[in-house]
Amino acid sequence: MRRFLDRLYDGAGALGALCVFLIFVLMIWAGVGRQLNWRVSGVNDIVAWLCASASFFAMAHAFRHGDFVRVTLLLEKLPPAARRVAEVACLLIALVSVGYLTWWATAFTWESYEFAEMATGLVVIPIWIPQSVFAIGCWLFLVALADELVGVLRGGTPSYQRAVEERHAAGDFSSDI
Repeated sequence: MRRFLDRLYDGAGALGALCVFLIFVLMIWAGVGRQLNWRVSGVNDIVAWLCASASFFAMAHAFRHGDFVRVTLLLEKLPPAARRVAEVACLLIALVSVGYLTWWATAFTWESYEFAEMATGLVVIPIWIPQSVFAIGCWLFLVALADELVGVLRGGTPSYQRAVEERHAAGDFSSDI
């Protein structure tokens, strides 16, 4: 199960990176196209959807690898037992919050599908298609949070903490800036 979940998070991170690359390609193409008087209308709609896709696909991967924004000033000052309790509390709060977001993102996407709602921009497609990326990203992040909570409850060190410690041991403090 561990390998499956790690591959799932890595795959989602790769999809997020692919979305960033596609944004790059589309922006260059649109810039050149405008200079050559090509019709590039609608590129902005697609780029906006890709920005959202890049963000939400990458959340679970970033969280597991210690690249998610976390304020650890208080946690670093706590003794190990208290830190573990605080870590569990933080993960529980995050799990409930992201669970609530996931529920409504899924309901919102399903509602758009049921009513056959269409995008209102220049690229007219069923809006549930780009919205589904939001819902999928939320589900992946929810799974990553639950996975992390189970690991910490079993007495393990959080993966994001291990990732940061490994980077520090290798002399990489770039994520601390």
